[in-house]
Amino acid sequence: MRRIASIGALAMMLSASGLSAAEQPQAVALPVGAVVAGKGEERQVFDPRAAAGDYVKGQLRVASGRFDLDLVNGAGGHLRRLAEKAGGVADFQFVAGGPDESLVVTMQAAGAYALTVERKVAPADQVPPAPDYLSPIIAAEASAVASGTSTDAFWAMAAARGTPLVEDGREGYRIVTFLGRGAQRNIRLFGAPSGDHEELQRLEGSDIWFKSFEVPAATRLSYQLAFDVPDVPGTARDRRVAILSTARADPLNRHPWPAEAIDAYNQDSVLELADAPPQPWLAKRDGPAGTLARLSIESARLGNRRDITIYRPAGFDPARRDTILLYVFDADQYLERVPVPRILDNMVAAGAVPPVVAVFVANPDRAARARELPANAAFADFMAEELHPMVVKETGLDAPAGRTVLAGSSYGGLASATVAMRHPEVFGNVLAMSGSFWWSPPGTPEDRQEHVAGLVAAGPRLPLRFFLSAGLFETGSQGTAGILDSSRHLRDVLAAKGIPVTYRDYAGGHDYLVWQGVLSDGLVALFGSGRP
Repeated sequence: MRRIASIGALAMMLSASGLSAAEQPQAVALPVGAVVAGKGEERQVFDPRAAAGDYVKGQLRVASGRFDLDLVNGAGGHLRRLAEKAGGVADFQFVAGGPDESLVVTMQAAGAYALTVERKVAPADQVPPAPDYLSPIIAAEASAVASGTSTDAFWAMAAARGTPLVEDGREGYRIVTFLGRGAQRNIRLFGAPSGDHEELQRLEGSDIWFKSFEVPAATRLSYQLAFDVPDVPGTARDRRVAILSTARADPLNRHPWPAEAIDAYNQDSVLELADAPPQPWLAKRDGPAGTLARLSIESARLGNRRDITIYRPAGFDPARRDTILLYVFDADQYLERVPVPRILDNMVAAGAVPPVVAVFVANPDRAARARELPANAAFADFMAEELHPMVVKETGLDAPAGRTVLAGSSYGGLASATVAMRHPEVFGNVLAMSGSFWWSPPGTPEDRQEHVAGLVAAGPRLPLRFFLSAGLFETGSQGTAGILDSSRHLRDVLAAKGIPVTYRDYAGGHDYLVWQGVLSDGLVALFGSGRP
């Protein structure tokens, strides 16, 4: 079949062949919604009747054969190929340059087709829809601002209520709106329910920056606002971590954490909804307190030295056979940010758990933490063969594996599992809070990710017990499993292997504010009510 380059060339060919003007192909009108069928014609011209700037969307549906679809100008010159050798259904869209443009269907293989313009939108109608605000309060304020009302009353209301603003959502959910004021370029939310650094949106014509989320009514989280975060040159990570340069507690939030922080940049703000699970062991009570002793240990295996802190409960008796030996990674955070000694004082005094001796294991530095905690065999051997004998000697405690537990969050949760799996004869229990179970050694093939789940599945049934937790906001991104999904997967693998596991979701994120309650929940699940 001979291909014709343009309408003009087609007309010239037909004239040369002696056809009259009446016999030459005429453009077929193609108004919106009309379906025009073509069959047998080598080339057919259609007039979409579009004005300059019109958005045109349509469909070429081929029943048999193959067809090209082109957009041409008034002289027949090619403008754009919209479909090539199409079979089946081909969608197309374009913005018209003027009223003389046409659509040309050229047959490449004999058959039949139907052409339709489904939609045409004039420039005057090409406007974005009105914003759909999740928060009724923000929707009402948007209307007020559009009518020229000042935002003074809005900010007075926000100051009186405190932020974030909380409104009813679907059953079991609440709408929370984070607010900011006074920024020139941007405000970012550090600790958002999405698990990402969210941008607050500026309400047009106002000084109100906001971001709304619908979250479970049991949500508990800590967050900061970062005002006018600089866009620094460098990698995507460089730009991402720049949020820390201005992140601070929310000025309108009434629940700072910790309350005694040295400044707002070293302080978070708390959102705690009414149905958040109780954290009953945090407050200081009138009762006996345990003691703390700081020691130092040098590791021949690791070639470094670190501090450890040993907590002994009030009235500690090393001869008590039900005493629990608890190892906690990331000592600084769990001695200061999370008041574990006070939590243990309260739990032991109330009889929620038997007496607990806790060993807080510090990291020599950040680099050592990233090197040692993720499934490091040498670190596991240090814990079992160097640190544990030292603790037993120091405390005089007879610590069978069934009464010994490893606890940690993030990389610390990962280490709790992998250390216990390497040395179950020493550590019989794992308390992993938002463990980094997405982790695999560098170079692991894509189909073998989630290292710990793989080890459990491929290995023997170990004499261990697990308590696992994850936050509902700890989701993955770009096709990678996050902490929530990988923790649930590990739970299922453990259960299939016959290894006892307790698992709990919390409506929160990667957050010490959540973990300070999870730690006590895990201890009760593993050792409360006379459990072995």
